[in-house]
Amino acid sequence: ELRHRASPWQRNLGYPLAMLGLLALTGISVLIVCFHVLELLLDDAAMPRGIQDASLGQVSFSIFGSFGAALQVVLIFYLMLSSVVGFYSSPLFTQLLPERQDTPLTKIIGNCVSLLVLSSALPVFSRTLGITRFDLLGDFGRFNWLGNFYIVFLYNMGFAGLTTLCLVKRVSWAVQAELIRAFGEDR
Repeated sequence: ELRHRASPWQRNLGYPLAMLGLLALTGISVLIVCFHVLELLLDDAAMPRGIQDASLGQVSFSIFGSFGAALQVVLIFYLMLSSVVGFYSSPLFTQLLPERQDTPLTKIIGNCVSLLVLSSALPVFSRTLGITRFDLLGDFGRFNWLGNFYIVFLYNMGFAGLTTLCLVKRVSWAVQAELIRAFGEDR
């Protein structure tokens, strides 16, 4: 219903721009993770360990300066939102979605716990993927498994591979469906 009631500007300009933005953010995050995998293979300093004596404001956490820092912030918010959307889209947790004016207290508590776990995992997630080196001054780099090369490498490779597979699958199926519809083969 929302798509049919949307204005032509929204349908013809808004939705395609939003889709291109999501594709760009996904592509940039996969590229950053791929570069992090190369860094892991070439340099031991790329491991997501804690930063020793790096005072805030004295050390740049991005090679690209202010633009890189802004890009990191945007990517972290994108990963946060995509994690929440992916969590609530999974078949196990669709029943946890709150309902307007009819959400029991146990479901509210379940949502609070789920969002707390997701938000607590976000700094470690972004550090492990190499999206940022900043650990929010929480010493997340002190986890022993963050020093294990194989776990970090496989985590990065899994993220890059599965995200690319999902992206190719979504885009190629959408293009294939549009081509079939355009050539009139759907009838």
